[in-house]
This record gives sequence, structure tokens and C-alpha cells, in this order.
Amino acid sequence: MLYRQKKDTYIRNYDGVGYITSTGLFNDRTVNESGTVFLCAVNRTPQSLDQLVDKILPQFVGVDRETLYNDAKEFYDILVEDGFLVSGETEDELNAKDTGFTYKVFEPKTIKEDFTPAIQRADSDTQEFLEKHFKDKPHLTSFQIELTSRCNERCVHCYIPHKYKLYDITPELYYSTLEQLSKMGVLSVTLSGGEPMMHPQFIEFLRAAKKYDFYVNILSNLTLLNDEIIAEMKAGNVSSVQVSLYSMNPEHHDAITAVKGSFEKTKAAILKLVENDIPLHVSCPTMKGNKDDYKEVLAWCHEHKIRAQTDYIMMAQYNHETENLANRLTVEEAGNVIKSIMEGDEDYQNAILEPDFVKRCNEAQFNPERRLCGVGVSTCCMVANGNVYPCAGWQEMVLGNLTETPLQEIWDNSEKNTELSPYTLKKNKKKLIF
Repeated sequence: MLYRQKKDTYIRNYDGVGYITSTGLFNDRTVNESGTVFLCAVNRTPQSLDQLVDKILPQFVGVDRETLYNDAKEFYDILVEDGFLVSGETEDELNAKDTGFTYKVFEPKTIKEDFTPAIQRADSDTQEFLEKHFKDKPHLTSFQIELTSRCNERCVHCYIPHKYKLYDITPELYYSTLEQLSKMGVLSVTLSGGEPMMHPQFIEFLRAAKKYDFYVNILSNLTLLNDEIIAEMKAGNVSSVQVSLYSMNPEHHDAITAVKGSFEKTKAAILKLVENDIPLHVSCPTMKGNKDDYKEVLAWCHEHKIRAQTDYIMMAQYNHETENLANRLTVEEAGNVIKSIMEGDEDYQNAILEPDFVKRCNEAQFNPERRLCGVGVSTCCMVANGNVYPCAGWQEMVLGNLTETPLQEIWDNSEKNTELSPYTLKKNKKKLIF
């Protein structure tokens, strides 16, 4: 029997904790130190169980081969059953079973709701477990690269000042960054802008990112999408594309982007990605110009089996200018959006109907030690000139520059990053204004 990692599955070793995630399942799992040895033995090359055991055996002292063989078979068969690996007698059989994400199934988000049985992930969910694991030893897992600050739209709410949308990343800096990210064991790389497809080498950059087996995400308005880019997305098995669709009313959408005809281009591109089974996430930021439109956007996305959500939060521009906030919802308007979201959320409605709902609400405890986000713990980003920041919206805090200092050194030794890593709700003494 042969075993192989699925094409939409990614594996990492985070200091003795094994992590596996799948873009087709929209799910993940962690395993303990022993499980990590088993997990990291499997890869994208077909291997027999005997070959896998040969790799694993030297790392366990005092364990006989038969015991290890049986444990390995049980471990890998569970991952096969839950859709993370494929198994078969021949490579052709593996290829036939290696079906990735598709919109053709009724529920493309996940196959199961829980993956706990024989492989214990943690007492909490995976992300909470990793958050605790990284608490005392931050590990960079997700990195955003701005390929260009240039953009072909001028969205009225954008947190990036339009006057700064001028620069492209150099190929030398981009390829050097990928190499450094690979050595650091980073899992997820997000290619963004500006509008990333405006970079003249976008296709080459996309191809290079997949060579390092990164979980590649793309943030784009999709107005520049073409058949060549789609072909490369499919060939490289892009994990996720995120796009904003502001309204199903073309005039409302185009008024927000300040580009006439942008709605039709974005909508057509979304449907093209669906046609090609490329995982897509639609965001519908809600503001004054489209405050009554997001329901239609979400309904349209649901019709096409596209993951979608609305967001009523708006950040000021990162240079502290606030002109864009004139488009922000009032507190009352935001409250109406929140109420509408809850009324349409089936999970929330089901929770309300549970007999112990009020009791659980009364017993809920505020956790002051919970982190605000992954900043300084597992995530950061860079812009086209090489500056590294805690996050895309916090570009006044430069941690370092990759043209001058290696990323590992910035991550480990930047005083500013060290200050951010223990930042919890308890330590958030300042009121943040957005």
C-alpha cells in the first residue's frame, strides 16, 4: 500500500508539534511529538508503509518494528479516512483519488465537523492550541508580501494612502524573501498589493512561491485576471483567492472603487474562478455607500457556493490620516448590521435554542490573557521596499528592512517585535482608535 500527501494538504513541524492543514477540507490538525515523527515522514512522493517505517524507526529507541508498523498504519489510515492523505496500490490510483477543492459538491467547506477520534489534537481547537504553543516561543507561520503598492482602483475606504501607491518589489528581494521564509518553516504566504496582478512578473512570482510548497493566498480585485493567470493558479494549486465585492448594484460597487466598470470585471472574474474550481473567499466590507447591499452579495455567493462574509470595521489610513473614515458606518448603522448578521446566522440561532444558552452566557468568563491577534507571535508582513511590519495596517512600526537584515534576525531580535509578542487583552492599556 502506498501513501502520499494530498496536493491540497500542507505539513509543518512547529518545534515538535506536527501540523497538517487542507485547503480542500478547510480543516487542520495538530499531533504530539511522536505523531510529528510519523507526520513528517510522509510527503508528496508515494511511499510504501515499509519505506515510511524505515524512516521512522531510527527515531524511536526500544520499539520493535512490528509495533511501529501497526501504529504507523493506524495513524496514516486515519489521515486517509479524514481526507488529508491518499493511499492506493499504484501511483495512478493515488492520482485518481487525489481530488481537491471543487464547487461541484454541495458543501465545499468541509467533509466533517470534527477530526478528533484516534489522533488527539488538543483539549481546545487547533488554532487555540497553537496560540498557546507559540506563547513563549513565537514561530513565524504566516507572511504577507506586497508585490506592488500600485493599484488600478481607488477605493474610498482603503487604509493605504493613494499617494504612496507607486512601487514594485524587485525580483531579487522577492526571491530572497521566499528562500528565507522556506528556511524558517513558514506555512502560508499571501501575495498582495496594491493590486498584485499589476506587477509585470506576477505569474513568475506565483510560480516561484509554489516551488517552496507554501500555502499560497492571493488578495486581489481580480479586474486584471486573465486565462494565463488562471492556468498558473491551477497548475500551482493556489490555496485561496480573496476578493472584495461591495454590491450587486454596479453603480454602488463602482462608486466605492472609483473605477467605472469594475463591478462587471470583478463579478466575471469571480465566476471564472468558480468555473475553474479555484478556492475563493469574497469579502463585502460594509460602509455608507453599500450599507444595505451586503445581504444580496452574500446571497449571490451562497448561490454559487462561495465562502463570503461582511465586515463593518474600517481602519484609518496607516499614516494616521482619517479622510477614509468619512465612509464608516455610524454606531447605530453598525449595530443594525450586527443584528442582521445574527438573525441570519443559523449556528447562532441554533445556539440560542439550546436549553442551557442563558446559563452558558452567564458563566462565560472574560480571558484577559487571550492574545489580540497573531502579531509578534506567528504573523507579520512586508511591503515592496523591503520594510517589515507587524501587520498590513500598522506600517508606522518598522521592524526592519529585508534589504539590510535577514528576516530571521528581524523576527528574533527586533525590540519592537519582542514587545508585541506578549500583547494580550490584559496588557492593552491604550484605547485603539480606528
